[in-house]
Amino acid sequence: MNLAASRMASLAELLAAVLAPPKCAACDTRVPILSAFCRACASTVERADHQEVHLTAAFIYGGAMAQAIARLKYEHRPDLARPLGDLLWRALEGDAPRLRNSVIVPVPLHVARLAERGFNQSALLARRVARRLRAEWRPLALERVRDTPHQATLDRNGRAANVAGAFRVRQAETICGRAVLLVDDVRTTGATMNACSAALMGAGAASVDCAVVAAAMK
Repeated sequence: MNLAASRMASLAELLAAVLAPPKCAACDTRVPILSAFCRACASTVERADHQEVHLTAAFIYGGAMAQAIARLKYEHRPDLARPLGDLLWRALEGDAPRLRNSVIVPVPLHVARLAERGFNQSALLARRVARRLRAEWRPLALERVRDTPHQATLDRNGRAANVAGAFRVRQAETICGRAVLLVDDVRTTGATMNACSAALMGAGAASVDCAVVAAAMK
């Protein structure tokens, strides 16, 4: 997206916010334009100050942030990808000049899970980040080839084994020789993102950085 188109899109969003005032991502209380949470919910949201190499986490998973992510995924609220995606973009904003040349790839859902949910929350978040960065968004570059059990039911070793070999690159030409920014909603042990990163690097990606809205405390 070029700069002029980006500005037009931003103006359209501001107009939409005036016509349909935004609500808190966790409780639906009315909030000011460009705000994701009301004051009460925001007081429970904790920024992730410590960042790891090749991983940016915007917030700690908990409080209103955990509630907002759960609503996005399990209460059929794809609209919440907009404020949560913008929060992730702001965490990445300082590195925007470099990331603008990256390919933005979401962690994929298996087709069965996608059909059940109706959307991939990570793809919506990645699209928002790509739009803000004016970078290339490739939602189908990576696919999940096994419908693995929910990671939440497994320990650290079980999570790693559960997703080993579960992902493959389906559009190698889009990532070969390119820097990739892999986007997901939550990082717990890192097993899923590690498996995705291995698939991307194995298909020729020059590098893989990861970005999540929230990371669980270790």
